[in-house]
Amino acid sequence: MSDQPKSPKASTEGGLSDQIFAEPLANIAGFKFDQKVVDVFPDMIKRSVPGYATTISMIGDLAQRYAQSNSFCYDLGCSLGAATLAMRHHIRASNCEIIAIDNSEAMIDRCRQVMAADSSELAVDLRCQDLQDSQIEKASVVVLNFTLQFIPKQERSQLIRNIYQGLLPGGVLILSEKVQFENPAHQELMVELHHNFKRANGYSDLEIAQKRSAIENVLIPETLDVHKERLSDAGFSSADVWFQCFNFASLIAIK
Repeated sequence: MSDQPKSPKASTEGGLSDQIFAEPLANIAGFKFDQKVVDVFPDMIKRSVPGYATTISMIGDLAQRYAQSNSFCYDLGCSLGAATLAMRHHIRASNCEIIAIDNSEAMIDRCRQVMAADSSELAVDLRCQDLQDSQIEKASVVVLNFTLQFIPKQERSQLIRNIYQGLLPGGVLILSEKVQFENPAHQELMVELHHNFKRANGYSDLEIAQKRSAIENVLIPETLDVHKERLSDAGFSSADVWFQCFNFASLIAIK
């Protein structure tokens, strides 16, 4: 078996197709957001996360509704800036700036290219740093789009508290996560449906199994009840699911 991932090919919609786990790997390392992932990320996430396009589109709509004048909107764990772009093209509030943060230098470098090619004039400040070291201030919208799941569990509550404290009254946190379920039979069903979704998008059983091995100790999901309790403990007045497909869900929490 090879230790090298298969070289990516062009996807059907342009860009590179995710072939990272297409060949048998003798050693499967923990998943990292490195350059090889950056190169195939749009294809990877489209084929791996059910409802992703809907989530991104609605983040733009929610930002349009909740962005306040003279405030900041944050995209925490911005990757290549999909949520940033959605906000950038929908925000109508005056004197508003987006701050997009990711700790992957490869992601930020590519995101900078994406923003440079975009036509919107809304200011975007790209920062390569850890979320736990990021100060949230004068925020009207904060997005954690499939990001909290990669933060160590013991550090998640403090991050949510930091976000709450940095939000303006009436501000919102949009939190999208892969979730798990307490009922074992329901958990098994959701995993099966997710894997079927990936198969329908062209992933082989080998790719699914190897990706799962690479990510199982890196992405740690929690139940929706745990997320809601954490948001409530931080001080949010309400926190409810606005979108869910299988074991992927997005919540909106209002200060």
